[in-house]
Amino acid sequence: MATLSVPGASLYYETSGTGPVLLMIPGGPADAGIFVGLAPFLRDRYTLVPYDPRGNSRSVPDDPSRDQDLDVHGDDAAALIGALTGEPALVLGSSGGAQIGLNLAARHPERVGTLVAHEPPCATMLPDAAEAVAGMEDVYQTYRAQGVEAAMKRFEALIGVEGAQEEQPQEQPPPERMEELAATMGRIMGNLEYFLAHGVRPISGYAPDVAALRGGPARVVVGIGEASGGQLAHRSALALAERLGTPPVAFPGGHGGFGTHPGPFAQTLRGVLGG
Repeated sequence: MATLSVPGASLYYETSGTGPVLLMIPGGPADAGIFVGLAPFLRDRYTLVPYDPRGNSRSVPDDPSRDQDLDVHGDDAAALIGALTGEPALVLGSSGGAQIGLNLAARHPERVGTLVAHEPPCATMLPDAAEAVAGMEDVYQTYRAQGVEAAMKRFEALIGVEGAQEEQPQEQPPPERMEELAATMGRIMGNLEYFLAHGVRPISGYAPDVAALRGGPARVVVGIGEASGGQLAHRSALALAERLGTPPVAFPGGHGGFGTHPGPFAQTLRGVLGG
C-alpha cells in the first residue's frame, strides 16, 4: 500500500504479485478494494496495481469541490504506470474505470499495451444518447433537491439495475476477505455523495476518442457481462465495440462479474491478455 503525489491530489494504490503490471481501475464511487476477490486468481501471473481514483476513499484531491475530469483521471493513471514501470502496462477498467482506461489509451497510448474496458457507461455512444444524458442530469438534480438516497434510486433505475435480482457470489469468500469487502462497502457508501455531486455527469458524458483508439498502438478490448444484457453500461459497451470495429468479449457474471464470479472472470481475462 502506497501513495503517489500527482498534480492536485495524492493517489492511493496497492501492489501484489509478480509479472507485468496490470493496472486495475474501479468505477463510479468504488475503490481498489472491489478487486480483492479477483486478485488471488491473477497475482501469480501479473503485478496487480488496483488504486483509488482521485476523490474516492483514500485518494484525496486538493480541491474536493471540483467536478471530475476524465482527462485528469487519464493523466493520473498514466503517472501511476510511469512510476511503476518503464514498459506499457496491461489495464483493466470497470464501468467508470473503463472510461478512465479509454481516456488513458487515447491520450497516453505509449503507457498501454492492452486495455480491457469492461462495460464502460459511455452513454453518448447510444442511439438514445440524448435521453440517457438527460437522465444523468436528472440524477444530479435529484441529488441536489432530495439527497443521496433518492438520487441513487433514480440512478439505479436509469442504468437498469433497479429491481434486478442481485448476483450472488459463486462461492463464499473466506472470513478475512469478507472483512475486506465489508470495509470496502463502507468506504464506497462514504463516496456516494462525491460521486453524485461531481462524478455521475462527467463519467457518463465522456465520449471516448474512437479515432485515436483505432489509430493508436494500444490494443483495446471491450468487455460485456453475460448477465447484464439490456443495462445501460452493457448497451454502451456494445455500441463502443461496434464503432471500434472489434467484437466484444463476454465475461462471466454481470456488471460486477469480477466480484461475483472472480475465478471464471480471471480465466477469461487471462485469455484476453494472452495467457
